[in-house]
Amino acid sequence: MAEPELLLDSNIRLWVVLPIVFITFFVGLIRHYISILLQSDKKLTEEQVSDSQILIRSRILRENGRYIPKQSFLTRKYYFNNPDDGFFKKTKRKVVPPSPMTDPTMVMDMMKGNVTNVLPMILIGGWINWTFSGFVTTKVPFPLTLRFKPMLQQGIELLSLDASWVSSASWYFLNVFGLRSMYSLLLGQDNAADQSRIMQEQMTGAAMAMPPDTNKAFKAEWEALEIMDHQWALEEVEEDLMAKDLNFEGMFSKEMETSMF
Repeated sequence: MAEPELLLDSNIRLWVVLPIVFITFFVGLIRHYISILLQSDKKLTEEQVSDSQILIRSRILRENGRYIPKQSFLTRKYYFNNPDDGFFKKTKRKVVPPSPMTDPTMVMDMMKGNVTNVLPMILIGGWINWTFSGFVTTKVPFPLTLRFKPMLQQGIELLSLDASWVSSASWYFLNVFGLRSMYSLLLGQDNAADQSRIMQEQMTGAAMAMPPDTNKAFKAEWEALEIMDHQWALEEVEEDLMAKDLNFEGMFSKEMETSMF
């Protein structure tokens, strides 16, 4: 004999489901703007700015070198890739890995990240679990196995309840990780409200990543520029232009009419 279908009160939608959605959404917005206010400006040294401009110049030479004469292209290429004293050959930068012992701003950034990301999630999640404890909010539209009960039914210990039902605490966590597209639509791709992206960066260590190695960037740019050959894109452009049938008929008469008025 099949078990009777569980029916939910319509007030649960108004007083449990929608409030959790709105609270999660607005907390994400507040966290985004607080993160912007607490964000510290990273100061670049003169050497870093100079190296970035050199790499941009080399990349522009590779992409648009065919529009300048061959002698000009080779002169610029010689400046970068000269085997004896070329910029990419003679320049060696010392890469210093960041350390909390030598960089106090690194510790401050970690504390700001915990304040804006971890602490609100713990406080709001605990408050929602306490306020809406024991509520069954919704049901997923497909059957699930019993392995999903601990994930979808936090705070409800009913063995007879179908695994497709979602508790209020689990509904909050589904909203935390499910509002990513809404945040991206309103705040852009790189926003501080996307909790799942922030947690992924913390787990993979992207937030504590090593700084880019300038020497490796110089070597890669040297190799890319070394294999470049000059192919003059404007060769015989005068002959092609003169070979075209240029129609000037009616041009001067139109100019005379507009000048009269």
